[in-house]
Amino acid sequence: MKTKVVFTILGQARDATGNAAGNNPEGQEKRPSVALAMHQDFPVARIEILHQPSDAELLETIVSDIKTVSSETVVHSNQVPMQDSFDFEEVFKVLYDFFKQYPFNAEQEEYYVSLATGSHVNLICLFLLVKSRYIPGQLLQIKPPSPKNPDDKFGGWKVIDLDLDQYDMLTALTGKEQQEATTFLRSGIATQNAAFNELIDEIEQVVTSRSSQPLRQRSVREKPGSESPKGGPPPVLLIGATGVGKSKLARRIYELKVDRQLLTGKFIEVNCATLRGSHSMSALFGHTKGSFTGATEARAGYLRAADGGMLFLDEIGELGLDEQAMLLRAIEEKRFQPVGSDTDVVSNFQLIAGTNRDLDVEVAAGKFREDLLARINLWTFRLSPLAERREDIEPNIEYELAEYERQHQMRIGFSKEARKRFLDFAVSHEATWNANFRDLNAAIVRMATLSSDGRIGIETVEKEIERLKKQWKKTSQGTTKDVRDILERYFDEQQIDQIDLFDRAGLTEVIRVCQDSRTLTEAGQRLFQYSRTQKNSINDASRLQKYLVKNGLNWEQIKENG
Repeated sequence: MKTKVVFTILGQARDATGNAAGNNPEGQEKRPSVALAMHQDFPVARIEILHQPSDAELLETIVSDIKTVSSETVVHSNQVPMQDSFDFEEVFKVLYDFFKQYPFNAEQEEYYVSLATGSHVNLICLFLLVKSRYIPGQLLQIKPPSPKNPDDKFGGWKVIDLDLDQYDMLTALTGKEQQEATTFLRSGIATQNAAFNELIDEIEQVVTSRSSQPLRQRSVREKPGSESPKGGPPPVLLIGATGVGKSKLARRIYELKVDRQLLTGKFIEVNCATLRGSHSMSALFGHTKGSFTGATEARAGYLRAADGGMLFLDEIGELGLDEQAMLLRAIEEKRFQPVGSDTDVVSNFQLIAGTNRDLDVEVAAGKFREDLLARINLWTFRLSPLAERREDIEPNIEYELAEYERQHQMRIGFSKEARKRFLDFAVSHEATWNANFRDLNAAIVRMATLSSDGRIGIETVEKEIERLKKQWKKTSQGTTKDVRDILERYFDEQQIDQIDLFDRAGLTEVIRVCQDSRTLTEAGQRLFQYSRTQKNSINDASRLQKYLVKNGLNWEQIKENG
């Protein structure tokens, strides 16, 4: 059982009344900081008293009085100097700094913040810190004895749970924290793409919302009658092509949630495409000793390693159907059986799944469980490829240069002419960025490596541009067969031969976008992302529908044969 720890501000008025140290303990219930230790049904292991330096004498008395009523309770004193205890900004900063560096141990301790003493400014600040999760605890109200009830000798206590969402003012006060969180999720990159920034804003709201309850490690072998952890944050599904940053974003979400005291465990990343054969089940769910040939030792598995933390299953569409079935139970019930075991184990983790496949198509093909997809796509976010975010290429170039400097401890930059040449190429349609940010990162690393003096020149840039063009040309040649395979789902050989090569490429991409979109409108918005801003009247669905009809296709046909 976790021990109870209570934070309280020394009350210069209320704590100063009543008996002094060494006197009869009767009457101490009227002193709020002392009364914290007087409730048998709420045993407090430690009281953390926050006080001003000038309150040393009162503090000594209160500490002594607490020992009088509860010798088992440990008392720690903490100086929090404030010039003006009624200056909201000063008080909030002092308390914020104190709790930000406090060594919380939420796996072994329960935290409460007493609202019985302190100025109204103190209490407001404590309220905000608890509700924004900088203090991973609950609000506590200590009530003095009622003079109308002679049987009420020690007063009472109550845990307070208020819904902040109804207060617009408090929402505004936390706006700065939300802005800092979204900046963190973007890795500090000043992205300009409106759709991407909107997506990051929504992700921040989802992963730090009230539904994202703190996860505590519970990886223990279950005993009869024990329960699995309840609640917890819902899964998140990240969709996007290779190299769009799914893994990086997942780790950023994890780090943000750790900072907000919402996770305490590890970040476990698994590329499901690497899990092959009979050992994939063991890798995910663990195994017992001797459960199969070669199992000389027991193995915990990835799911148990992620207990209390985050499990990122990249390319989840690569999992086999048996693994999918066990994963579904692990998500819903927080329990599963390792290979070779007849006993459940418990693991409570936040799941983020990543895929570059259309999982609806995989479900239709019988390759992905419909019930698992329904469970993981409550929050689905599509990360756009770099070619759809060309306005973000320049800040990402700056980010990659800074990362290279940090990793190699050397200054690196472009000459003016070289910078303009590379940026002009990077944002042009010559640059297809097939592997997205991986291509961009590789290009910067290559150019920086070849610039030993720390200055990337025009000659280096020209060589890199040629290298990228050859690389992408080779990739596009390899996808020619893929283009024909897609078109053969809708046209016969003669019809395909009558379509110009130029038109085949465009038509194939339209079909791919339609397959990857849930509605005709969503597909239209993605296909006409730039041209739609030039129109007064926007009807992307109608434009797309006319294009499909012109080419002898319709929406239902594409979704059916996708």
